[in-house]
Amino acid sequence: MITVSGVVDRMGATLLRSRSATGLGRQVADVVIVEPGDAPRPGAGELLLGVAVTAAAEASALVRACAEHHAAGVLLKPPLAADPELRALAERLGTALVEVSSGAAWAQVTWLLRTVLDAAALSDSEVAEPRGDHGAAAGDLFTLADVVAAIVDAPVTIEDAQSRVVAYSARQDRTDPARVATIMGRRVPNDVLARFRSRGVFRKLSRGRSTVFVPAQPDGTLPRLIVPIRMGGELLGSMWAVVPGPVTAERALAFADAGPVVALRLLRWRATVDADSARHTEQVRLLLHGGEGWRAAAAELGCDSGRHRVVAIDAAGPQATPAAPGSPAAEGARLAMRQHLVRGIGRAPVVAELGGVLYAVIAQRAGGSGHDALRDSPLEPANPVALAVGTAVEAGELSRSREQAAELLGLLRAGLLPGVVAVWEESWPALVLHRLASAAARVDLDELGPLRELAAQDARHGTHHLATLYAWLRHPGDPRKAGAELGIHPNTLRYRLKRLHGVIDIDLADPEVRLALVTQLTVRHWGRPGSGPLSAQD
Repeated sequence: MITVSGVVDRMGATLLRSRSATGLGRQVADVVIVEPGDAPRPGAGELLLGVAVTAAAEASALVRACAEHHAAGVLLKPPLAADPELRALAERLGTALVEVSSGAAWAQVTWLLRTVLDAAALSDSEVAEPRGDHGAAAGDLFTLADVVAAIVDAPVTIEDAQSRVVAYSARQDRTDPARVATIMGRRVPNDVLARFRSRGVFRKLSRGRSTVFVPAQPDGTLPRLIVPIRMGGELLGSMWAVVPGPVTAERALAFADAGPVVALRLLRWRATVDADSARHTEQVRLLLHGGEGWRAAAAELGCDSGRHRVVAIDAAGPQATPAAPGSPAAEGARLAMRQHLVRGIGRAPVVAELGGVLYAVIAQRAGGSGHDALRDSPLEPANPVALAVGTAVEAGELSRSREQAAELLGLLRAGLLPGVVAVWEESWPALVLHRLASAAARVDLDELGPLRELAAQDARHGTHHLATLYAWLRHPGDPRKAGAELGIHPNTLRYRLKRLHGVIDIDLADPEVRLALVTQLTVRHWGRPGSGPLSAQD
């Protein structure tokens, strides 16, 4: 691990300057961006980037939060970082205060910080376990990226076949927004991929060209020299160098000659990652199902202390066109969501795919709600996915939280709950009705009374008798609200009720009749999540 002082030294005085004499020896575990409007709640060892901090009061609050939670330090731009009162506060609290050059873009600073932390982490892992571990395999690739960068005299990234960044060189003297976004996000952004695809880059790589040169693009993307990485006819990935322009044939050949060496290391890295991923999934399975060995799994995954929630995730979002769990579309959506959860800056949750559903385990802060827990993780409610949040429990009860999240996700998928986020404590009315209706559905209440005939009429003639009756019973005496629920005018609702009375002879003035009908319709609405709720189209 590296200290705050070590980070400042490696980044260089042109980018970072220490503004306090205290706290510089603290270990840096991660980098976290403080978003606009966020109440600072850092973790121990985190370096806080005050990207959105513009006022002295906000800066003071950030320094105090850093000291209270034993974070590593605070990074701010001038004039805040040079403010005498803020510096005095940082000195008094023992917090490291670091000034970021006013001319440096926050994205670039974040990328460079991540580079420094990655290098330090790899160095630590190689010292601890120099043979056969994930860190050593990746460390070999980072070292190779530095070597290849020296050969081609340009910054280099090594990517796998899915355009995910595996390693990159330490050089940052030539870059553009596409490269910054690629390394920050650990994969080539979709818009950048689309631009390179339109130029036929990936088609040329798949056909086995030794090197591919891509000239500069109008959007400011610098030229690239690319070489495919192959082994035994299989395309394992590619190497990308950001070059100033066309390179000599000799330099391009030297770049291509590095491909076979990188291929060997990439195969080793892939085998290690596959094994690590399988082991991680098994640990999460033990934790979420409460099987033998869950205590060891909880300790290794960092979930053995405090309360946590299980979140069930549908990457396709609620009420999306259904896809088979094993279909390429469904698998692709889950892989993309999983990649989002485990990449970037900040703490990532424990996440694994089990039975075609993506589950994440996220920490619950004291006194927080389910929505607070989501805000503390990469699972923002703004994401276009369905998120079902189980209750907060100790590690030994995570199987219960998982079952709750799975039940809520079923209701979200069926459209029985509004929005894209459902939290267990807030969804109890829907759960009561769903469970009651599911139990009542076993006795086939439809065979009693007029509902079967109304359903048959709807099926034969495309009428909306069931939906109309359900809305009217939910809002008795208020055709305006009942019509709004169905998306129709109150007069249209009255017309439908008149037609309904022409089909069946029923006394809706009788309270017991109304109670019996609303019970039957509630069973239909809540007891069949696979078929969705009653609506104007039913």
